[in-house]
Amino acid sequence: MPNIAYLDCFSGISGDMFLGALVDVGVPVDYLIDKLRLINISDYSIEAKKVNRNGISATKVNVHLLHHHNHQAVRWRDIETIISSSRLDNEIKSKALDVFKVIFEAEAKVHGHNLDEVHLHELGGIDCIVDIVGTIIGLDYLKVKEVNASSINLGSGTVKTSHGVLPVPAPATAELLKGFDCYNSKIPFELTTPTGAVLIKTLTSQSFFQFKIKSIGYGAGGKDLQNQPNVLRLILGETTNNKAEELVYVIETNIDDMNPQYYEPLIDKLFESGAKDVFIEQVIMKKSRPAVKLTVITALNSLDEIIEKIFTNTTTIGIRFYKAYRDTLDRTIKCIDTKLGQFRIKVCSRDGKIMNESIEYEDLLKAHLKHNLPIKVIERTVWDSLKGMT
Repeated sequence: MPNIAYLDCFSGISGDMFLGALVDVGVPVDYLIDKLRLINISDYSIEAKKVNRNGISATKVNVHLLHHHNHQAVRWRDIETIISSSRLDNEIKSKALDVFKVIFEAEAKVHGHNLDEVHLHELGGIDCIVDIVGTIIGLDYLKVKEVNASSINLGSGTVKTSHGVLPVPAPATAELLKGFDCYNSKIPFELTTPTGAVLIKTLTSQSFFQFKIKSIGYGAGGKDLQNQPNVLRLILGETTNNKAEELVYVIETNIDDMNPQYYEPLIDKLFESGAKDVFIEQVIMKKSRPAVKLTVITALNSLDEIIEKIFTNTTTIGIRFYKAYRDTLDRTIKCIDTKLGQFRIKVCSRDGKIMNESIEYEDLLKAHLKHNLPIKVIERTVWDSLKGMT
């Protein structure tokens, strides 16, 4: 069963192209329609048809609004209410809300507004909901576990918006694609839309994996391009390596003029912002000055916020960051009851084989304060209890 989806964005990406590619690769249109009926929106219909884009057979999905006067939700609070009150599965609801919040936050940032003040002028409420939620439903139907993407063709030229004529990529698109590999192929057209950009940002994992191709689908854009097919290619496959390597960013900075007491609250803030790991090392800088090297490991979606936190909460004037891949053990938590209370055991494994086990430190500290026993005694008691259960 395919578990990997790869998006080949050689002609960019939009919400309807992604949805069209999912239909083309095997998601039944009737299934999408039935699932989308669980959302309290109406006055629209969905049409999927085969089209030809420069010699490539592709599927074009259109959302037809049945009445011009229908009320389209284009504010965050409207979208939040519609999605939250739907009868969709909770996981699909959660993903859809995450996607919409990210695009509203990007629009708010580039236009200098608060989240609740933003209108998505270029995105009709109903068709945007269908594109985004339909894409999430389609990936769920195909049981896709990982999504990755190629470098993204942005197009070029200008695009007409409610704010006037703006350069391609549109400001929100550029904001959403920070950190992604993009390029401009000189095609005078907006190839990647804000909806396509937010789906890339929120749904792709940027893991590195090898896979066997199982099926391929093409989603058509609405315009014929002169020299290449205006399609999004979606490749479904099965991983051939046992574990996908996760793409992370390593952020570093050297600091020689800051009170060491500032590091503790900084580290807490960095973890709250999504850091996967934070550590400091003693280093010697120029003129033999002792200093601290601060290192943070994070995913792309937390990169900007963490860099902002470092600049705000330290005295550094420069930060470096680079991509890296990491491979991690699978982790689960099991609880055991002992005469000293309940303790959580972190079990780390690979391909079903246990590699490491450790007792959660917070539980050891809690028992230490309660029973006034040395932590090493408590730890030995827990391990003895665990042995007695096997």
